[in-house]
Amino acid sequence: MTRTSARQLAVQLCFAASAGSDLDPEEFLSEEYFSALPSEEPLYRELPEEEQKSYICSIVNGVRDHMQELDEIIARYSQGWKLSRISHTALAVLRCALYELCYMPDVPPAAAINEAVELSKSYDEPETVSFINGILGSFMRERDAR
Repeated sequence: MTRTSARQLAVQLCFAASAGSDLDPEEFLSEEYFSALPSEEPLYRELPEEEQKSYICSIVNGVRDHMQELDEIIARYSQGWKLSRISHTALAVLRCALYELCYMPDVPPAAAINEAVELSKSYDEPETVSFINGILGSFMRERDAR
């Protein structure tokens, strides 16, 4: 499984959590649970290896543990948009990317931003994709300026 696919699974799990699911990522990534997912969906055809499982769980658990901080960052850079107006999908993508930018130094910032933008293209309208890119870009410019 590629890092891109692992990131997509992390976003889906973060989306599910924001919608009220309490599914543990370890349980989701178990062979028994994962093999019951729809095999016609390419993302579910290959069980993540241990490295990808660790990466996915790190993001999902990290987003959960740092949700308030991540949401404050999103609110600060969303310029007039309340979190309640941002789609759950866009929030999941933003939270995952911001977690990577803030807490995963082994992930290159450009890769985290590019992957978030590319991933959002498959879920959201072009305006939302630009919105996500703008928030992540503004965050990095300010962080780099410090």
